[in-house]
Amino acid sequence: MGFARTCSVALVGVDGVVVEVQADLEPGVAAFTLVGLPDKSLTESKDRVRAAVVNSGAEWPQKKLTVGLSPASVPKGGSGFDLAIACAALGASERIDPRVLCDIVMIGELGLDGRVRPVRGVLPAVLAAADAGYEQVVVPECAAAEASLVPGVSVLGVRSLRQLIAVLTDEPVPDEDPDEQGRTDPLAGLRLPGTGAATGMHGTGAAQYDHGHDLSDVVGQLSARTAVEVAAAGGHHLFLEGPPGAGKTMLAERLPAVLPPLARQESLEVTAVHSVAGLLPPGKPLVDVAPYCAPHHSATMQSLVGGGQGVARPGAVSLAHRGVLFLDETPEFSSHALDALRQPLESGHVVIARSAGVVRFPARFLMVLAANPCPCGRFSQRDTLCECSPSAIRRYQARLSGPLLDRVDLRVEVDRVTRSQLTERGARGESTETVADRVRAARERAAARLADTPWRTNSEVPGRELRSRWYASPGAMDDAERSLERGVLTARGLDRVLRVAWTVADLAGRDRPGAADVTLALQLRTGVPRGVPMAIGASS
Repeated sequence: MGFARTCSVALVGVDGVVVEVQADLEPGVAAFTLVGLPDKSLTESKDRVRAAVVNSGAEWPQKKLTVGLSPASVPKGGSGFDLAIACAALGASERIDPRVLCDIVMIGELGLDGRVRPVRGVLPAVLAAADAGYEQVVVPECAAAEASLVPGVSVLGVRSLRQLIAVLTDEPVPDEDPDEQGRTDPLAGLRLPGTGAATGMHGTGAAQYDHGHDLSDVVGQLSARTAVEVAAAGGHHLFLEGPPGAGKTMLAERLPAVLPPLARQESLEVTAVHSVAGLLPPGKPLVDVAPYCAPHHSATMQSLVGGGQGVARPGAVSLAHRGVLFLDETPEFSSHALDALRQPLESGHVVIARSAGVVRFPARFLMVLAANPCPCGRFSQRDTLCECSPSAIRRYQARLSGPLLDRVDLRVEVDRVTRSQLTERGARGESTETVADRVRAARERAAARLADTPWRTNSEVPGRELRSRWYASPGAMDDAERSLERGVLTARGLDRVLRVAWTVADLAGRDRPGAADVTLALQLRTGVPRGVPMAIGASS
């Protein structure tokens, strides 16, 4: 009787569980049994592993083979266990020394020819292995750079099972032809509905200071540009309302480049989510800039918050983690999908309960909503171009629920661009780089103030902490408190006004918010003009 064991990782959301892969050989009729709560794709690994072992020049044991996946109570799926199952079987047949396999974690799919294929979720799987104390990991060669992002782990990237057998048995390592360069693997890039290229990994959100999409391209819109700057500096959600062609989408597309580059821990969080979704760009294992996700308004609730059949997959709110989620034509989204955003907006994560288990995905994003004022888009207080009836306008605007809008810190009306603004020469606004420098300085000022707390931006600070630890100047909150008494603001809205006021003060370089900062924050919060300049520092 032969026995061997090695390890692999089962992913539950973006968290991993180290699974011990045990192989046992007994005399009897040749058979291959796989136990330990595998799903359909994992059950099919029996045929893949057998063909890969034979085509790699090794002998398949002609005995009764039982492979167990422990702990057996954890659901397991996917093809990433193939490599560990093959090596455990070869260890039980003594083709490989079983003692060599005990402390190695193996992740990878096997082709029928023995080639090691990439799988989703390599980074979170290696993170789980490192947390469990393992120091050696075997992954597909094309995923070695992604796995190497985890410190303290020795990563071996292999192209085929033949190479791995040679390494583990101290034999000469055979040469294998590399895959065609620049060609994405068709099995690693299965994408979710409503995502794909819209995540911004290959677009406007992928490059800091993308000169093809500069903030100076936006004509006019001083109020909206100020709101974008405040949103980026404090991580505040933003609602842009205005007629078609006014520049709402342009502003949203330029927001990711205004955000500071991701810190190391933030980059690992974002990369883990995109790795699970199979959306990492080829040749770029680490996502170090804010992602940008803009799902179509026909997206379902599952594609927005995550879900699907079987094990839940990350949705758009998780793909936009630490970045921007842009919902264009927001009233056209289904009300169920929009209301599902309330919980992640408050908590910063999504918890999805399915029959296969409960999954938790990170979802701390900056949300930008864009909407027309009416079905035809021409409703305005300044002119009478709109032909919609008052009841149609009310129904259209009521598609955005009050509880959702109450969670949005900034609300700005984007005006129609005039002919003089569009044709005027030499009157460009500030560039993305200039605004990004101010945003970075404001974030550093906020981070220094919040250094001994678990928060890093003003939008994350709970209201009770703001009221008890970080005060505005005496009398500065009087107007906001009167708005609360009149019912213009809710208690949550009052806290959010104070958060925005702190961000305005950080951008202006003040130690604490004054009356002018609070008034500007109140104007940005309610969308009602209050006679203060819509420019940071203009009122100081």
